[in-house]
Amino acid sequence: MAKSMSLLWGSGSPPCWRVMITLEEKKLQGYKHKLLSFEKDEHKSQEVLEINPRGQLPTFKHGDNIVNESSAACLYLENQFKSQGTKLIPDTPAEQAVMYQRMMEGLTLTEKLNLVIYYEWFVPEEERHDSAVKRNKENLVAELKLWENYLQMVAAGSYLAGAFSLADVVVFPNIAYAFRFGLSVGRYPKLAKYYSLLKDRPSIKSSWPSHWMASPQGYDVLKDL
Repeated sequence: MAKSMSLLWGSGSPPCWRVMITLEEKKLQGYKHKLLSFEKDEHKSQEVLEINPRGQLPTFKHGDNIVNESSAACLYLENQFKSQGTKLIPDTPAEQAVMYQRMMEGLTLTEKLNLVIYYEWFVPEEERHDSAVKRNKENLVAELKLWENYLQMVAAGSYLAGAFSLADVVVFPNIAYAFRFGLSVGRYPKLAKYYSLLKDRPSIKSSWPSHWMASPQGYDVLKDL
């Protein structure tokens, strides 16, 4: 089953990590996978472009089926293997509503994190503006405070939509990513508690970004937020 699946991925990428966590939760170990380097622009290689013309990672195949958008791949895997491994979509409409909402909001969090963390990479020096940096940081702070409030409403020891679900699969890599880049534990205690709750979950621990383990010291880009 898993042998008919292949994944091209990049270490530390929240979209790639989501798919890997889902594969672990659905007991689909043994899939083919290949680690590519963003620094070497391997995500723009012909190998990737043949599967994903956007030149982005992850690229995911199951037999002849291609699903490259990370959240779509997670949904695909859950729907194809409902009876296997962890159930990642809850039963009740109320829990499903929360799960889908937080799952899609997790994509907004990814975008706002990237705008701050990678501004200097994405924007040529002659096009950078202090006002844009300030605006991006303010937008990210507002977003992080929103998630602090969401987690305020979550029961102790629980997850974003009750039991562990696709909401957590999508959101957790963002939170880990934020703390990797220096987010303050003291200023965001609910996010820190959520991070601690999930970081040792087997599916997350086994798919932890390889270069994070090799270089545990993170960065300080977000330390002042």
